Amino acid sequence: MKAKSLLNPKVQLAFGTAILTMLAVGTISYRALAVSGELDQWLGHTYEVLENLQKLMLAMQNVESSFRGMVVTGKESYIDSYRTSIRSAEQYELTIRRLTVDNPAQQRQLPALERLAARIVQFNDGIIRLRLSKGFQAAADAMGDGTGAQPMDEFQAIIRDMQEEELRLLALRSADARRRLDQAKVTLVLGTLMGLLTAGFAVWSVQRDSFGRSLAAEKLRESEEKYRSLIDGVQDYAIFTLDPGGKVASWNAGAERIKGYKAEEIIGQNFSRFYPQADIDEGKPEKELQLAVTSGRSEIEHWRVRKDGSRFWASVVITAARDSAGRLLGFSEISRDISERKETEAKYRGLLEAAPDAMVVVNAAGEIVLLNLQAEKQLGYHRDELVGQKVKNIIPEGFAERLIADGTRTAADALAQQIGTGIELIARRKDGSDFPIEIMLSPLESTEGILVTAAIRDISVRKAAEGHLAQMEGRYRGLLEAAPDAMVVVNQSGEIVLLNVQAEKQFGYRRDELLGQKVKNIIPEGFAERLIADGTRTAAEALAQQIGTGIELRGRRKYGSEFPIEIMLSPLESPEGILVTAAIRDITERKKSEERLVKTVGELKRSNDELQQFAYVASHDLQEPLRMVASYTQLLAKRYTGLLDSDADEFIAYAVDGSKRMQGLIQDLLAYSRAGTNGKDLHQISSEKALKDALANLRATIQDSGALVTHDLLPVITTDDTQLTQVFQNLVGNAIKYRSAEVPRVHVSATKNDRKEWTFSVRDNGLGIDPQYFERIFVLFQRLHGRKEFEGTGIGLTICKKIVERLGGRIWVESQPEKGSTFYFALPERDGK
Repeated sequence: MKAKSLLNPKVQLAFGTAILTMLAVGTISYRALAVSGELDQWLGHTYEVLENLQKLMLAMQNVESSFRGMVVTGKESYIDSYRTSIRSAEQYELTIRRLTVDNPAQQRQLPALERLAARIVQFNDGIIRLRLSKGFQAAADAMGDGTGAQPMDEFQAIIRDMQEEELRLLALRSADARRRLDQAKVTLVLGTLMGLLTAGFAVWSVQRDSFGRSLAAEKLRESEEKYRSLIDGVQDYAIFTLDPGGKVASWNAGAERIKGYKAEEIIGQNFSRFYPQADIDEGKPEKELQLAVTSGRSEIEHWRVRKDGSRFWASVVITAARDSAGRLLGFSEISRDISERKETEAKYRGLLEAAPDAMVVVNAAGEIVLLNLQAEKQLGYHRDELVGQKVKNIIPEGFAERLIADGTRTAADALAQQIGTGIELIARRKDGSDFPIEIMLSPLESTEGILVTAAIRDISVRKAAEGHLAQMEGRYRGLLEAAPDAMVVVNQSGEIVLLNVQAEKQFGYRRDELLGQKVKNIIPEGFAERLIADGTRTAAEALAQQIGTGIELRGRRKYGSEFPIEIMLSPLESPEGILVTAAIRDITERKKSEERLVKTVGELKRSNDELQQFAYVASHDLQEPLRMVASYTQLLAKRYTGLLDSDADEFIAYAVDGSKRMQGLIQDLLAYSRAGTNGKDLHQISSEKALKDALANLRATIQDSGALVTHDLLPVITTDDTQLTQVFQNLVGNAIKYRSAEVPRVHVSATKNDRKEWTFSVRDNGLGIDPQYFERIFVLFQRLHGRKEFEGTGIGLTICKKIVERLGGRIWVESQPEKGSTFYFALPERDGK
């Protein structure tokens, strides 16, 4: 009894330590691996949904392009492409329905999407029948009301909504996974500390904490030093701090370069010395600090003074710094010398205000007093031939009458008149030829009195385009206006001769502002080069190019802003020769979606990599303390089994069994972590040899069970032989483990399918699997049988799935209860290295 009372506390302490350690290890490892697996699945799922949504959008766009190609040309070859695109769209709709079955919000969008697709196809079919039976004009008239464009716009809007919903859900799931990872990390730290303290390593913990504090202090000093180095390395900005009274407290190299003071000369001095004396007298330094105090920051551009007394124009930002209680600590100032920019603005202001049109300035007597280079080119005169001459020499009629009319207008009224709403007159060149012009008159004050500035634009091309437009109006207007994209028709000189209302909306111009202008005004680069390239193509080749495979360029709106576009060019025969029709699509939203997707996928990949690394490190590093626990519990079992009461023997047995099972679990976790990351470079190997290596590893299992394993002739493929062996070993081992009352029979075979894949199958006569569990068996730690029936952790098939997907393949099962199972995995056929 005395020996028992002395040993009981030690036994209880050892037992308690073992149980606590195992609980901590199990909880942390399971949570970390579950989060990693969950992110893997959602990342692939979301990417697949987004990819199919994009394919559906492109398929419907190709439906529209083929439909319009058939209407324009009347060629029935377009109908085949049209029908193929419809079938593709239907297939993508079915795939999206299957992928979003777990998302009610996305499922509610699908009926509307299908109805719109049906409306588009029904409308297009009707127009195609009209084109085949009654000709182009009847089809164009039927499309003229624009009813065909609205369903396509609504269809694209729903697709964008569904893409945004997928990205939103992915972001929420990523945030939740990161939160759970943080909780797992906290639990790991607390559990480890508890085990260490219980085991008697308190002194080591204190030393470690002390070292950690020293390390943190050292890191803080390094961080501060790096910050100082960074600030001192900035040469283009003066960056310094002030105390609450406005005295300089720190000074960087950029401040020394810009203002001329060294740090030892200026620190402790009031920052007002950087201001001109007039500003100091007005109290501007104090006012700027007060503004920063009340609003948080002050931003201003004004004159500053250097040490040598010279002035420079500066951009200054002063920010108030406060502590956590809101007390003012001081200020930071960032300033920059922008004198050169200000001088440049003044120097080139006149150049920027110069118009691209011919400009002529006329005095009250109707005499030309000034003109620009464009006026010389347009009218054919040298400058000195026109200065001093009557404006009637170049504009015979209408100009003088306009001057009289403008005498009744204010300067503001005149300036408000844009060139696009000017007067159309006739101008005369030096050689006597006349040409149509549009002028806009504006008053200009000068020492000589009020002058009149005339902006003169040659509208010959526009007038010719208007005549051409009148000819083409009946034939093409309905077709162009019904198009959902911007449509621009360009002649061989690169001048715009026709456009639709979508082009007006997209580029911000009125129609008359673009007609006759160079297409480079709205598509600065790439279009002209494309026209040259298209000169080598036949009409059939050009029409065969779908908008979905068009060229990506940059469009420019009226006020200068640029946006990404996709264009498709097609030839158009006319009395003036071959014109080029450009279908222009604004792809701003698509580009933003692509950027968001790339960013989200990148963030999720980084997060997933961190989770995998954490799981690996956690499992690897916890083996040592677990080995210690297992060793001591086994030692307790050897020494004290039978010496203590029956409860103690039972507790020790639980601890020993739990330690063994936890060691097995950690080994499986490590194997899972390595499965997707530690593969070798792919090379040509014999899959039959990989199977034989797996069977050699399973020799004892096969002999004990009496299993019969056969195989067909297996191919030479390009893959990772070690990981292929692991897949065979897991699948054949499972087939033997989950056997029925009969002698286990396993057969392995391989066939090549039409997707350029090798499909391997492992067929057995075992217990079989209910179809409702086909997905579950590939999930980490999911088991269909109790631990007493079959040993294992339920990780083998999860490892197979991870390896096969790393090799670019897929894995699945076909089975019925009591009828055996066949596991399939397909690997892509690759060129041998």
